Amino acid sequence: MKKLCAILVFAVLLLAGCSTTTTTTTTTSTPTMTEEASTSDVKIGVIQLVDHTSLNLIYDSFYEQLLNLGYTDDNIEFINANGDMVNVETAVNTLISDQVDVGVAITTPVAQYAVKLAETTPVVFSAVTDPIAAGLVTTLEQTDKNITGTSDALDVSKIMDLALEFNPDATKVGYIYNPGEANSVASYEQLQAYCDDKGLEIVTASVTTSAELQTATSVVASKVDFIFVSNDNTVAEGMQVVANEALKAEVQVYTGADSMVMDGGFATIGIDYADLGIETANMVDAILNGTAVSEIPVKVFNSDLFIYINTDTAEALGVTIPDSILNNSKYVAITNQ
Repeated sequence: MKKLCAILVFAVLLLAGCSTTTTTTTTTSTPTMTEEASTSDVKIGVIQLVDHTSLNLIYDSFYEQLLNLGYTDDNIEFINANGDMVNVETAVNTLISDQVDVGVAITTPVAQYAVKLAETTPVVFSAVTDPIAAGLVTTLEQTDKNITGTSDALDVSKIMDLALEFNPDATKVGYIYNPGEANSVASYEQLQAYCDDKGLEIVTASVTTSAELQTATSVVASKVDFIFVSNDNTVAEGMQVVANEALKAEVQVYTGADSMVMDGGFATIGIDYADLGIETANMVDAILNGTAVSEIPVKVFNSDLFIYINTDTAEALGVTIPDSILNNSKYVAITNQ
């Protein structure tokens, strides 16, 4: 009987030993939205540089897509920096302190500050023209800095081709921008290359705040055949001022974003900015569901471009839109907001 008991005890100890070994070698994965975590446990921190049509359009579409994906207001911590980089830095520190699960940086300047957040938290940017030059990613495919996102890279040559279609005898192009914005500098470099090739002269005006736009536009408009403004946040913030001053001088303004055409610019060739917001939300959702940032390449919206023309501005300038554009399936007529 004692021998039988000893055998049973040995068997129990053997099974216990096997159980212990199995437990120590099993790897537990991080909970994701589709596993143990739920939307109530998730916090998405969003920093928007400033309040203007382009960025509002991105955030609104981002927000709506998050709702479509099952998130709620309780999951979103939104901070508007009101165009102040000190506020951006504070906002980044706030998101770090609040231990958000994913950070979202709308615009290049915000994304560059959010590099600090990316040391501990995945970051998704939106509306960054050149994420490589901005130091956010190594390549568009190699997102090895815990940052990825959506790019609104401009095709400046296509916008200039459109401008010359309306102004075939043009010799001077105006460019208004904030040299402190990397995206605007990148667009300027593209513009220089195009104008060198076409024999056009560039007249520039640099601004640091939107308060300087009225004077800058008035001066430039008196010297050029048309004006180009890229997706510069400082200019976009005061786009209606730029449009009004250019209209006084009877000069067309070509822009880097459809939303800037909504604010009175004459025309552009580009993407629908709402698509940036939707895809940014999809990337956030993918990360929260366990996809590594390094597995999500930067999405560059540089195809499926539309021709946006503000018909109110065209009428005010006395410009006739040719049938070649009116009959183009990619033509989108816009009126002032």
